[in-house]
Amino acid sequence: MFVNNMMNLKGSAMNQGQDLGDPVVFGRVYDEHSRVVYSAAYRILGNSAQAQDVVQDVFLRLWRRPRTFDAARGELGPYLRMMARSRALDLWREGQAAGRASDRLKVAVAQAEPRDEAARPSTQAERREQGETVRAAVRRLPDAQREAVVMAYWGGLTADEIARRIEVPLGTAKSRIRLGLEKLRADGGGIFVPVHS
Repeated sequence: MFVNNMMNLKGSAMNQGQDLGDPVVFGRVYDEHSRVVYSAAYRILGNSAQAQDVVQDVFLRLWRRPRTFDAARGELGPYLRMMARSRALDLWREGQAAGRASDRLKVAVAQAEPRDEAARPSTQAERREQGETVRAAVRRLPDAQREAVVMAYWGGLTADEIARRIEVPLGTAKSRIRLGLEKLRADGGGIFVPVHS
């Protein structure tokens, strides 16, 4: 009974416009709603770690921008569950896109060379040498550019997805990818040739 009364008080206090920027109020809101937010995310993702990331994202957004919640438009619980579902669906779609990119890469690699050519020792040695050159060139990139290039070309993410994931403006993510590729071309000894020149 006491717990129900406290929950009602918290819910009604939130609907009366208590400040979500207040750490005490925010702590109560987190305690009250974090399990439901986790459950909503877990139902979509089926992955505990990703669901926990969604909980963190939802409450971090609420902490940073508490004014986005308008008590006049509805209650806090459904608002947080909606945010959790939206973020979980975004993560799920990113996973689907990464899977499709990986599948496309496998198909492209399979079509690139006949299997008998790839099995030749000279081809394997050349690939190992090129792989070492690529890895060394990527290691020499500044951290920010290396992260963006790896996420774009080996992670299959778009510049927009990279910008959201590392929390930088879209133009910054694009610049990091472009500058990283330019440095790879300059340092790669002819291995990195632009596809459409």
